Amino acid sequence: MYRPNLWIILPFGLLLLCMAVLPLRRPEWWERHYAKVSLFFAAVTLGYYLFVLPQAARQTVGRTAWDYAGFIILIGSLYVVAGGIHISVKAEPTPALNTAFLALGGLIANLLGTTGASMLLIRPWLRLNHYRVAAHHLVFFIFIVSNVGGGLTPIGDPPLLVGFVKGVPFWWVGQHCWPMWLCAMIFLLAVFYFLDRRNYAPSPQEVRAQLAETEHRLRFEGLGNTVFLAVIIASVFLPGPPIVGLSVMLCAASASYLTTGRGIHQANHFSFRPIIEVAVLFFGIFMTMMPLLDRLLNVGRNLSPGQVYWSSGALSGFLDSAPAYLAYFSAVLGAPAPRLVAPLLGQAGGAISALSVGTVMFGALTYLGNGPNLLIKSIADHQKIDSPSFLAYLFKWAVPLLVPLLIILWLLFFR
Repeated sequence: MYRPNLWIILPFGLLLLCMAVLPLRRPEWWERHYAKVSLFFAAVTLGYYLFVLPQAARQTVGRTAWDYAGFIILIGSLYVVAGGIHISVKAEPTPALNTAFLALGGLIANLLGTTGASMLLIRPWLRLNHYRVAAHHLVFFIFIVSNVGGGLTPIGDPPLLVGFVKGVPFWWVGQHCWPMWLCAMIFLLAVFYFLDRRNYAPSPQEVRAQLAETEHRLRFEGLGNTVFLAVIIASVFLPGPPIVGLSVMLCAASASYLTTGRGIHQANHFSFRPIIEVAVLFFGIFMTMMPLLDRLLNVGRNLSPGQVYWSSGALSGFLDSAPAYLAYFSAVLGAPAPRLVAPLLGQAGGAISALSVGTVMFGALTYLGNGPNLLIKSIADHQKIDSPSFLAYLFKWAVPLLVPLLIILWLLFFR
């Protein structure tokens, strides 16, 4: 068994620092060179794993490469298919309507996954609020639709899917974690309603009447792509080697793109640039985070639910939540065969509940916590909508609003 040196974690930290600071301080330089930065740090870590560490480290590289391929093919396929579905919403974006939209989006996330729901709903969400879209509209969409909402089923959020693959029964999380999910949803929706009401109220009624849609209408175009969407979701659960499911996703995305009319793509402002940016940045993240995850495998099994909640959650906020779940799942239960996991949940159920809730909820802490987060920002940026920077999202929104919720959940359920 190998143990990476601590210094090799530095590329991961430097990449996060670059992503946090450079888009704010040197936006034009970052736009031109972000791919070089990401690939450079990835190359440093890969070189260390391939040429310095023992042979066993190469297996970690192979597993991480497969994890990355599965992640980016899934999120990319959903991005392409959702880009072929145009939802036209014409209504006055009152705080009550917006709150109901987010609540429905959170429920849909349990059926389509946070990525699928985010890609399907972000464009109609921005169109609905076109005349008064503000930072809190993007932030709470990420909080609720892209993360917390999908916390009831393995379909809903990637870390829960990891647990299901490892042997956690399909309905186990819903049965044991629904009180945490309900508490979080009520808290976030209530705070959003208050903030949206403050944003809505100052506009004079005559101005709102001129800018808002007078005809209330909900129209769908490209509904044939919902078949491809269902195929992609179902392919996650296909038996056999992973290449089978990934091939199905690529075929469904290709068929969707080729059969969707140009008018729908134009109406959705569809472009491959956001998904390319996310693919490049997350390649660097997946490669540079290998040493950190390897060292986490040594944390042992003597962790209380509260310790699992905070430590796995904090890691999820700055890594993708699925690898963080996997690292702590192995730390808590070891590596039992999937058929042996269910009996172990009787003794370790509290820790697994804490792990499930922590990785899902903390995934909204930064743009890196869950795949859709950064993609939502990228879509907004490419539509010339002002989105919070990495640091502004963290310190202006997530810390003041999300951290109190995380403390409440800990006090109520995991202390």
